Amino acid sequence: MSKLELTPEAVAEIVSILDGSGYDKLDITTDAFRLRIQKAGGESSSGWTQDWELAERGSPEAITPGAAEQALPDGLLAITAPLPGSFFHAPQPGAPPFVEIGDIVTRDTVVGIIETMKLMNPVHAGCDGVIEAILLANGQMVDGGMALMHVRAG
Repeated sequence: MSKLELTPEAVAEIVSILDGSGYDKLDITTDAFRLRIQKAGGESSSGWTQDWELAERGSPEAITPGAAEQALPDGLLAITAPLPGSFFHAPQPGAPPFVEIGDIVTRDTVVGIIETMKLMNPVHAGCDGVIEAILLANGQMVDGGMALMHVRAG
């Protein structure tokens, strides 16, 4: 049996199906990925959020998007984009940013969101440390794997 592939287009199709149903969340786990989709703000909202992890090829262990494994100069780590889209520092216009330079983060801290195909995807720090640099402007387009921030591990 072949593994199911997960693409942004497939996620968009799933959300389209959910829009026509009475469901407000979905959690799917396969050998290839885990996908969690939830209606933002509950049943009355028209927006959706998603969080997904791809399984590493040839390994049953899932990888979590976040801090890059390679160290940068001066012992910094890069928080990278888990997928392409528009990167945002805050949950909505006018809201305070998720993090600022000097903030302490943990592996699960949300440091921003990436909008892909009208879905808001949280970006987690992926490591413990202090935010040293924010590399992108609010609303800037990013490619998957692109560095978003630098963290001094701690």
